[in-house]
Amino acid sequence: MPVDVIMPQMGESIFEGTVTKWLKKPGDKVQRDEPLFEISTDKVDAEIPAPAAGVLKEIKIPEGKTVQVNTVVAVIDSDGAGAPAAAPQPAAAVAPPPRPAPQAAPPPPRPAPQAAPPPRPTPAPAPRAAAPTPAPAPAAAATVRSSPLVRRLARENEVDLAQVAGTGEHGRVSKRDILSYIEQRRAAPPQAAAVPAPVPEPAPLAPAVPAAPYQPGAVEIVPMSVMRKRIAEHMVMSKRTSPHVYSVFQADVSKIVALREKSKAQFEAAGTKLTFMPFFAQAAIAALKQFPIVNSSVQEESIVYKKDINLGIAVALDWGLIVPVIKHAEERNFLGLQRAINDLAERARTKRLSPDEVQDGTFTITNPGVFGGLFGLPIINQPQVAILGVGGIHKTPVVVDDAIAIRSIVHLTLSFDHRVVDGAVADQFLAAVVNSLENWSQPLL
Repeated sequence: MPVDVIMPQMGESIFEGTVTKWLKKPGDKVQRDEPLFEISTDKVDAEIPAPAAGVLKEIKIPEGKTVQVNTVVAVIDSDGAGAPAAAPQPAAAVAPPPRPAPQAAPPPPRPAPQAAPPPRPTPAPAPRAAAPTPAPAPAAAATVRSSPLVRRLARENEVDLAQVAGTGEHGRVSKRDILSYIEQRRAAPPQAAAVPAPVPEPAPLAPAVPAAPYQPGAVEIVPMSVMRKRIAEHMVMSKRTSPHVYSVFQADVSKIVALREKSKAQFEAAGTKLTFMPFFAQAAIAALKQFPIVNSSVQEESIVYKKDINLGIAVALDWGLIVPVIKHAEERNFLGLQRAINDLAERARTKRLSPDEVQDGTFTITNPGVFGGLFGLPIINQPQVAILGVGGIHKTPVVVDDAIAIRSIVHLTLSFDHRVVDGAVADQFLAAVVNSLENWSQPLL
């Protein structure tokens, strides 16, 4: 009996996913709940298990294609072993009529992005004429198919979704569509100014385009993965949204280094590994309670103070970066923080995180020092207003009581949004973190 494999909905605000890798090929036997394929969404990468045991009869959606949730991506024959082997061949022989349909479907979405730029300059005059009467915009936008994330971006950037060309299925406006529209609209004023001005004005932009593409053989060109595209979009958006300012402090963590060395065996006996991260996490949580502005976000012309501390811990993966979130981190003790950090990091590396575990963070810690770096200048994880970068711990000669001594020193960087966090507050926050680390008094178990 054929069993449809569908694109799952990995969260309330997620309406589409990209098939990034098939772990089985047509004709392969699969067991129920065995990893069958990998997907990537706006929120998380994940392995999707097979819904039934049998033989993978047909793959309907190839790697790299994005489809809406509940789309059938493959078919499993759960009846037996003989039919499946023949199934892939009949599909090739009898399926020519159906397959052109999937191949004919992609072209419409793809031309859309290419055809979209020309239409966008045309509607550009319309918003100007409609600007005095913004009332119709919300009514029109209400009928546009889009996700809550897209609608929020539209509100924050005062975009009428009815003016955005949707490249998703059935004209759905995706996150990429809205970001592309915002980007083009920001670039529009110079073009508008160039119309009344002499036409040579746009000419200087031409040299910015490479004169000729790289020749094959001299380089290897690899398309960005879905995760890399999402990271790129998010980082560019963050730099354009928040005026980044950085403050760097150093802390003497010699006491913590000795305490960790002394306590490692006890934590292993408790079933977990002791790292340095929970020390920095607990110190940051204490500082966030003192300076709640650092645990806030910006909403139009208001500041939203978050009562919960949802702590994001950046995890470096072989294929990108992801930030799992420890919800209500202020309610956990040291051992609870360590267990949560280890658990989320492990499941991030094995693609077993759920979308809920990578969203709603209020403050983030990233650890570039794990690779030996002195310190970094991290980009804020929107819509948060600050991120703490933890550098490497290095033995360093320092002056202690007018004498030179060797101490374990770490550099801490706070990247903060200067729209709401002042330099004095940022420095006071870092000073509180340093004080907690240098005068550690919290029990570990």
